[in-house]
Amino acid sequence: MLRTGAGVLLETLKREGVEVLFGYPGGSVIDIYHELSDHPEIRHILVRHEQGAVHAADGYARASGKVGVCLVTSGPGATNTVTGIATAYADSIPLVVLTGQVPTALIGNDAFQEVDIVGITRQCTKHNFLVKDVAKLARTIREAFYLARSGRPGPVLVDIPKDIQQATCEFVWPEEVKIRNYCPTFTANLNQLRRGMDVLMTSQRPVFVAGGGVIMADGAEELRRLAHRMHAPVTSTLMGLGAFPGDDPLWLGMLGMHGTFAANKAVSEADVILAVGVRFDDRVTGKLSAFAPRARIVHIDIDPTTLRKNVRVEVPLVADCRDTLRGLAAILDSGHAPKDWEKDHADWIRQVREWRDGQPLAWTPGDCLKPQQVLEELDRLTGGEAILTTEVGQNQMWAAQFCVCRKPRTFLTSGGLGTMGYGLPAAIGAQLAFPDRLVVDIAGDGSIQMNIQELMTAVEQRLPVKVLVLNNGHLGMVRQWQELFYNNNCVATNMRWQPDFVKLAEAYGAEGVRISTEQDLADLLPAALRSPRATVIDVRVEPEENVYPMVPTGAALDEMLLV
Repeated sequence: MLRTGAGVLLETLKREGVEVLFGYPGGSVIDIYHELSDHPEIRHILVRHEQGAVHAADGYARASGKVGVCLVTSGPGATNTVTGIATAYADSIPLVVLTGQVPTALIGNDAFQEVDIVGITRQCTKHNFLVKDVAKLARTIREAFYLARSGRPGPVLVDIPKDIQQATCEFVWPEEVKIRNYCPTFTANLNQLRRGMDVLMTSQRPVFVAGGGVIMADGAEELRRLAHRMHAPVTSTLMGLGAFPGDDPLWLGMLGMHGTFAANKAVSEADVILAVGVRFDDRVTGKLSAFAPRARIVHIDIDPTTLRKNVRVEVPLVADCRDTLRGLAAILDSGHAPKDWEKDHADWIRQVREWRDGQPLAWTPGDCLKPQQVLEELDRLTGGEAILTTEVGQNQMWAAQFCVCRKPRTFLTSGGLGTMGYGLPAAIGAQLAFPDRLVVDIAGDGSIQMNIQELMTAVEQRLPVKVLVLNNGHLGMVRQWQELFYNNNCVATNMRWQPDFVKLAEAYGAEGVRISTEQDLADLLPAALRSPRATVIDVRVEPEENVYPMVPTGAALDEMLLV
């Protein structure tokens, strides 16, 4: 049976199990949209901007563990996806981004809405394709999904010229996918596993550091079991929040620039670190030469280029995080003499708890609501059952500090790229993945305006996403840096000229709520969270509150500013 290229694409998406497709139509993909009505099993979500399509697919992927998929037209439609693609690439999120392209005969001729999107995205995709033969389209899409979800996940772009969409061929489903020179290592080398356990066995002051790789590999339960078995305290990067229960007695809180006092001190004093699925970027390590100066590091990651890239590592383990954690536990079961970990690490656990209890995350009441206070109340009301997305800035750091992440895939944030405008479309994607869950975007008044138009998408799709705007009238994180490090010369960070977010929500057909006092917080927030409609909650908070602890740029982790 002959099919058009558009038909081949849609049939391949169906067989890949795609249920939700985020997109925005245009001339170069109109043939795909023409045939989309023949595939009711694929739910198309019309976004209001192509960047929103990628972020929504990203949020869907992070929440569900599936590959997120989006479809856009050529030219500006394709270039509008670049920020979202780079966001997903930085955080290793599996996406397939489908772009239309001008007909092959016009490529290179400066045709209307032609851009070299393959060249543009080469540095921010795991791989990308330009399809030149309709007979190869099905296999290309299959390879794109395989690449996106396997090994270290990431975004893959497929550029499909208009004439390829219109051409016909016999549909052949590629049952097996093999890509030359692409062979991710999933199982750790047994000798390396033994070396890693030998190092862990020597520990008196161990710390486990979890990253986003634990969540991507669905290895949270294995991490929890090993940490309890070895009686080792656990911290995580921003991307790793949820990889270990935030209410567990062994939990130290987040590590890094705005990490907790206990986490940063523990890493600085540890003698052995088991790092699982982390990149050791600069926001985590602080001053590299002073990072974990006393520690022998065992580092697990499926991407060999990550190992020994930034920090010294004694035992690198190139493998899937979950498989490797299971392997370490199996070695404990079979090869090592019993050890009383709880007794051996008792003094260390006592010390880290003193740090945790002596310098907890805290805030001081004032004349205005404090953002930390609002998030503590949000956490109390949701009990850790909500899926949280964030924008970027102070709102993101306060959310990481004061919202207790008890489960993986419940804290979705732009970690590596730090993309403002991520949170709302990501919340839409997460809500589509889990229609019955409470999904809350924790936003700032600056960041939410980057992609506020996606509120219309939520209303049209009848998605009850909640947007909690911590409205301090500033670009807060930049203002904080200006105050602390630039002689309080606050330039271009005053955001007091802003829309009325309640009226704006109502204009979009959503519900709008304003909270200004503690009584408002007690009375209005619970009702807003229960609303069956998309809701914007505008919370007026202290304008010049800062995020602490804070490790200044170039300082060691234990050189924190606490107030």
